[in-house]
Amino acid sequence: MPSHPSIVYNHRMNDYSEPSQTPPDHVGVLIAAVLMIIVGWGGLYYLVTTEIPRVGPRWVFFALLFTAVAGTVMPIFRYLNVRFTPPDRPLPPGGVIVRQSVWVGLWVVSCAWLLIPRALTIPIAFFLVLAFVVIEVFLRSRELRR
Repeated sequence: MPSHPSIVYNHRMNDYSEPSQTPPDHVGVLIAAVLMIIVGWGGLYYLVTTEIPRVGPRWVFFALLFTAVAGTVMPIFRYLNVRFTPPDRPLPPGGVIVRQSVWVGLWVVSCAWLLIPRALTIPIAFFLVLAFVVIEVFLRSRELRR
């Protein structure tokens, strides 16, 4: 028998391994990500192939782009948070993963919005990313202190 309490015997694999520790809110985040990916990218495909680019469809485009990008990066941020969280600390809640995905979606939509008047430059995109990263670091440091 193993001496470490978190290692369990897996009867199906006939060996000792780490238990699967997927929190329920992470499962919900992944389900929401799949729904957001389907609605976002499917809606964007339908919108781009069927609508004339006028004011109304433009707002729908930005909403669908935000949904598609945020849903697409959600599993990536979940993986990164699980991978880089030290073993002695609890995994971040699902709300943190959603918030980080929202930052990326907001950045992409902001860049797309700035492309309309041809105002997007590399320094502007960089400073937008920098602003979102600074805000996220501030929020995470406050959460970890509690």
